[in-house]
Amino acid sequence: MSRFKDSNRRLRRCSRVLGAALALPVLHASAGTTFDVIGPREYELPVDFKPFNVFVQYATLQNTDRTFDSDGNRADGSGTETISGLSKYVRFWTPDFNHRIGLAWEVIASEVSVRNHSANAADANQTSGIGDPLTGFALWYKPSDNSTFGIQSFVQMPVGNSDVSDTNWKNLTSLLWDVRLPAHLGWTADAGFVYQGRRTRDHLRPGMAWHTNQRFAWQATELLEPFVAVDAEYDDGHDGIASAWTVDAGPGVMFHTFDNQSITVRYATSVAGRNRDVNNSFNLKYAYVW
Repeated sequence: MSRFKDSNRRLRRCSRVLGAALALPVLHASAGTTFDVIGPREYELPVDFKPFNVFVQYATLQNTDRTFDSDGNRADGSGTETISGLSKYVRFWTPDFNHRIGLAWEVIASEVSVRNHSANAADANQTSGIGDPLTGFALWYKPSDNSTFGIQSFVQMPVGNSDVSDTNWKNLTSLLWDVRLPAHLGWTADAGFVYQGRRTRDHLRPGMAWHTNQRFAWQATELLEPFVAVDAEYDDGHDGIASAWTVDAGPGVMFHTFDNQSITVRYATSVAGRNRDVNNSFNLKYAYVW
């Protein structure tokens, strides 16, 4: 009985502060890095718990005023403004054969709107639609009470609106971990790759993308948890597509509003890069656990 009560307390704490529970793969764009939507405690996951559900809504506003050229210098960008939304449902459970591990399955839909303020034709000023959906799983265990380690893998299917679809299949796989540190500090991170198939739009196949996302947070109060985000990605050159890389950083705050809800806001900008748009984005995340 005591183990069951301890498990419920861990689950309530995790549900209160977790936010999204698992990283959300985003529609791969030239500015933000893969999985850059994660927040603090994203991977502070429970084990030995009753099944529960999570709904998350993400929103990002990206202004592409600057870009990194092939020499890594900043130049004028396209001037486009991208508003993207991502809606995610996750089911969490503990398998009967081993209560010391946790499992989750996700279904994700994306919404994209791109505004080109420099376009001449009126009908070219805005493009919008439902992006390519994703689905996949995560598996994790806890080496200690204050740490979590696992793996997640997703498939992105090219069935979105033709105006915003990447028109190719993708696999996004990464290792994930979370470590609770003294003085209310925490380290949440992942590292992985994105494998892409050939695009039907132009018959090109992008190279492998390698990424890592790091979140360093301090829970100042029961309500506020400020953090610093660092994201990095390297894209292999392949099939006539030049290699590219970027390092992004920015501050954020997670609001632990209710026991089963949270709101996270974050600003991101690029520190350095090559053949990538300069990240200049505001990010919002709302999560509800039941």
